[in-house]
Amino acid sequence: MAGVKIACIGECMIELNQIELARGAARLGFAGDTLNTAVYLARLGCNVSYITNLGTDEFSTQMLHRFAAEGVNCSLIGRHDARLPGLYAIETDPCGERSFRYWRENSAARTLFSGVGANLADLKTFDVIYLSGITLAILPPEVRMALIAAATELKDAAKWVVFDTNHRPRLWPDDATARASFDAMWAATTLALPSFDDEERLYPGLSPSQVIDRISGLGPEEVVLKNGARGPMIRFDGASVQTAMAEAELVADTSGAGDSFNAGYLAARLAGAQPLQAAVAGHRLASAVIAHHGAVIPREAMPAL
Repeated sequence: MAGVKIACIGECMIELNQIELARGAARLGFAGDTLNTAVYLARLGCNVSYITNLGTDEFSTQMLHRFAAEGVNCSLIGRHDARLPGLYAIETDPCGERSFRYWRENSAARTLFSGVGANLADLKTFDVIYLSGITLAILPPEVRMALIAAATELKDAAKWVVFDTNHRPRLWPDDATARASFDAMWAATTLALPSFDDEERLYPGLSPSQVIDRISGLGPEEVVLKNGARGPMIRFDGASVQTAMAEAELVADTSGAGDSFNAGYLAARLAGAQPLQAAVAGHRLASAVIAHHGAVIPREAMPAL
């Protein structure tokens, strides 16, 4: 696994969690869906690079230091002298379910593959590329389609292309644009890691098995449909299996649950595990993550995998 080069592509933001408005207090961190996955992959022994654009401000510099300290390669992170990182705040209800508030409209990451930092040709040096619906949503339409085209070429060259919808409706002009972009990306994907709630928003009324059938029909060789406490449904070698996972003992904050599951699953698959074994590894990591506040838990809280 250590010889496999992985590129995670997307946006990292300044994160505010454990917010207490009455006291004017919050915990500050750095997180973002694909960055969270990159950190967990690195902790699991993978050779992972993060591809994004940041600013030249002190927050951005501290982000780079934090990524490097986690073992994430930062050589393809661009620095934009006129942009800053985005910001988001996590609010949690009494059950630990989270909601987000974002300030990201002019973030540096929106300039990715547009002349600052990495270019699309750099992706050819990797064995696996990992991206999400947020990665696609923050890019200008022409850059988004160029990235999907590059992913198609990589898949055709027997590289692994891994995609998680992670749908954020407010980032898209309309549902039709999101559906068209995701479907084009599914055709360029090797390993699909969608969430049922994302698919349900875009295609209301479909059952999990129908969602699996729809996505599989577009091109991915392997589909893992995450569905919260029910456990994922997996399509592999033409057959679908509904898994049964142990319920998490503690839920403090569900931020990063899907991102960490994806890391655990992907790391296990790259290490030679079969899909059902990989799903157990992903679930174990996600269960540890949701027992803590914030999307990236302390290293000492990582479970033995």
